[in-house]
Amino acid sequence: MAQASQVGFPHGLSFLATIAFVSSFLGSRTFATLNPQIVVIQQGIHFHHFWYGLALIAIAGWLGIVRPSERLSRVYAIVYGLGAGFIGDEVGLLLTFGDYYSELTYVSFVAAASFIILVMLLLRYGDRVVKDVFSISSAERVLHLGIFLVGFSAIFFAFGLNPQGVVVALAGLIMAAAGRWRERGSATRINNLEAA
Repeated sequence: MAQASQVGFPHGLSFLATIAFVSSFLGSRTFATLNPQIVVIQQGIHFHHFWYGLALIAIAGWLGIVRPSERLSRVYAIVYGLGAGFIGDEVGLLLTFGDYYSELTYVSFVAAASFIILVMLLLRYGDRVVKDVFSISSAERVLHLGIFLVGFSAIFFAFGLNPQGVVVALAGLIMAAAGRWRERGSATRINNLEAA
């Protein structure tokens, strides 16, 4: 009879998801506040950015189930946090059935709650978070930042700012490709050293 393996809770993933959540929430809130006139309406339907958030969460969750991977789990955490931030930004809208600027949207509450979560994670699991997040190569960090930018570009597309969205998405793709290329180059050099 096979025994289930014991895997510890990856606190670094929580940290990455929370950082992505806070960045996405504050970024989308700032964008919507500075550009209230920009909305996407197709055939009389207003597409809010929480739909993009739901899609990102569903994608990250599904990929985490069907393709678990230690390396990819960091990417899934970032995409999940990004989607959660898009949804969190529109909680007031969802709860009031239409008032985006409702007091329920509470930037200070979400920022404070996120800060508390991050501090608690760092105080309780600081060594593990540092190991999970900062022990990765600089190439993988560049890859993760690129993936975040590609996902965050959805906020520009959601508001019909396609040129800006393309620029941010392309910058993210270039960063992700550069990170992946550097990562592969490092692996090839290590393999060549081991073979020698």
